Amino acid sequence: MDFAALLADPPVAQLLACLNGDGEETRIVGGAVRNHLLGMPVADIDLATTALPDDVIVRARHAALKIVPVGLAHGTVSLVVAGRLFEVTTLRRDIATDGRRAKVQFGRDFAVDAARRDFTINAMSVDMAGKLHDTQGGLADLEAGRVRFIGDPDRRIREDYLRILRFFRFHAYYGRGAPDAAGVAACLRQRFGLSGLSRERLRAEILRLMLAAEAAPTLAIMSEIGIIGVVTGGIAFPQRLAAMLALAPPGDALLRLAAAFVCVPEDAARLYDRLRLARREADRLARAAAVLVRLKALHAPASREHLCALLYEFGRAGALDGLALHEAGLGTGPQIGARHFLLATTPPQLPVSGADVMSQTLLRGPAVGRVLKRFQAAWIRAGFPEDPAAVARILQQALSAGE
Repeated sequence: MDFAALLADPPVAQLLACLNGDGEETRIVGGAVRNHLLGMPVADIDLATTALPDDVIVRARHAALKIVPVGLAHGTVSLVVAGRLFEVTTLRRDIATDGRRAKVQFGRDFAVDAARRDFTINAMSVDMAGKLHDTQGGLADLEAGRVRFIGDPDRRIREDYLRILRFFRFHAYYGRGAPDAAGVAACLRQRFGLSGLSRERLRAEILRLMLAAEAAPTLAIMSEIGIIGVVTGGIAFPQRLAAMLALAPPGDALLRLAAAFVCVPEDAARLYDRLRLARREADRLARAAAVLVRLKALHAPASREHLCALLYEFGRAGALDGLALHEAGLGTGPQIGARHFLLATTPPQLPVSGADVMSQTLLRGPAVGRVLKRFQAAWIRAGFPEDPAAVARILQQALSAGE
């Protein structure tokens, strides 16, 4: 439990020197302590302090630190040191909660502040001298691979129902074996509280869960006790998600989301609504689902013509996403030939335009579009020929069909 490297980080050392002293104490808290103990990368470093927000601001100004006025209403002062953002939060305790927000009262007791946090592994702190403070048994739980609510799990969840999803996400990242039984039981009892949360918060948690190494078995438990139905309004496919972990590029949470929840384009539309996805995210899921439907309808591996059609209609990215979903569903691993073809082949481009049609006929307006539609269908059936003579023949057939 050597925190020397964490404390020696120049911006951290500067902040602690600035905020400690004159009767005030500031410590590193939460995820930075947890990840450091696990030997995992430490991204964000949060600090807790006995100093009131106004005092934090005064000290920051004296140290010529940049102050970001975000979170002041909740006792948090955001400071920028050497281009990095740090959140400094005054110790507090909850006076009242509504399942989403808490009314807090500032305090000076680190143990009281720790007791209001969600999980024991997130309640540890390290002081400026490098001493670990663990009043909730977080170190033992961390060593055991156990994610455990602090105090009464039902009460912790009612303070913020998002903690249900956080419980499972943290288990997927840091847990070993079965999740804490008391925590699972409380999540089951309180699951309908999730329906009152903003869809943006639900989206963020679900996408984070998708990137965990143990996302698939965790998703299976969440589905079994009804958590997934409340959040997404659909069902989950944990086995397909497990297969996708070997197929999706690292960090591609959206493709893993597709593997977990999407079979048809309507599933993408539902997730767009339930998780407030960005339009581009929903469109990507819908394209992948449409490709999946096409591939599942085949009774043999996709031919060159089938793959060209997918490239033409859905683009390279959409075709590859749909192929990955198909591969994950089959559970047979990558279809190397199909994947190589999609990567190496330039998506076909329609060789005829509306101007070409009008140059050969007196057709205008919607009639031109109808000819192009007939040409496109015949061109696809013919295998996307590029030979000018073949293209001209198909165009003449399309023109004649409308006479």
